Amino acid sequence: MTSTPAGPLAGLRVIELGGIGPGPFCGMILADLGAEVVRIDRPADAGRPAMFPILQRGRRSVALDLKSPAGARTALRLIDTADAVVEGFRPGVTERLGLGPDDCLTRNPRLVYGRMTGWGQDGPLAESPGHDINYIAISGALEAIGHADGDPVLPLNLVGDMGGGGLLLALGIAAALVSARNTGRGQVVDAAMTDGTAIQLALIHGLVAQGRWTDRRGANLFDGAAPFYRTYRCAGGRHMAVGCVEPQFYATTLAVLGLADDPLFAEQYDTGAWPAMSARLAEVFAGRTREEWTEAFDGTESCVTPVLNFTEAAAHPHNAARGTYITDTGFIAPGPAPRFLGTPSAPPVAAPVTGAHTREVLEAAGLAGSELAELTDQGVIA
Repeated sequence: MTSTPAGPLAGLRVIELGGIGPGPFCGMILADLGAEVVRIDRPADAGRPAMFPILQRGRRSVALDLKSPAGARTALRLIDTADAVVEGFRPGVTERLGLGPDDCLTRNPRLVYGRMTGWGQDGPLAESPGHDINYIAISGALEAIGHADGDPVLPLNLVGDMGGGGLLLALGIAAALVSARNTGRGQVVDAAMTDGTAIQLALIHGLVAQGRWTDRRGANLFDGAAPFYRTYRCAGGRHMAVGCVEPQFYATTLAVLGLADDPLFAEQYDTGAWPAMSARLAEVFAGRTREEWTEAFDGTESCVTPVLNFTEAAAHPHNAARGTYITDTGFIAPGPAPRFLGTPSAPPVAAPVTGAHTREVLEAAGLAGSELAELTDQGVIA
């Protein structure tokens, strides 16, 4: 079952060569924004629920063996009808399958060929294995995250896989599609998570260049050193997030905390006083529960909010009012973003059973019943 195409990318067709992590995230974003995304999965997985039920939503699924020559030829027939391809294999893999950029662009010159890797298509590490942790490590991001007296802290897999990977590739594909529309020529999009992590550090590198950021972890404005930009533990063990960078918000925060007249907080940017200020704030926040502090700060212009878990975030009144999370499916899932007022996205459709659309997609691509029967007998499709 698929939804009626809606969103700014309605009318575009994308073939996703099934993978894990940032590639499917890119495919999810494109599908959320209205593109028709057909995912090619392994025949061995046919009939099984999607491995990643949210990342694989909004697609149709074809179970097709890309490692067989007949499977590769069949995939090319699908790609002939596509505006874009998404693949997330190591460099050279699709070329060996006969599905590389040259193979596809020769047949479909307007095609945008999106490639998602950790290290990129070239460079000394291009052929090496790796994961999000490795990509953000060599890009400089991981070393900067964590407490001054502790080890680097993993920011889930948000910085590399998702932000520096899937989002970057989705942006690259969208940009290349605009170029293809204007020029009639497609191209390859080389999205590397190392590059995507690095570009997210643009602000920090600018502060370093100005002498306003040091390489020491936990010693800077946005890494937990500033007493007005960090989290504090409350009674009961939950936390509040304090982000009162601007002086007016800083003043309001101190007033709510009962510290407006405390001389320790007179100079907000006196870095020498930051440790003592943080210690005092920690003491004050520990005196009440997170719920009590949430009520105290409610309605104030202070930039102080509770730190919520996934379930609490979905139920928060602001997120609920905007429909930020979808909660009527039996589990919590993020809704499509960003929002387009002129071409709004349709509600996402659940991820299909693997291979559920094999026959209908291949028939629409022009494969006759006898061809499908032969491919099935050969184990090329399931």
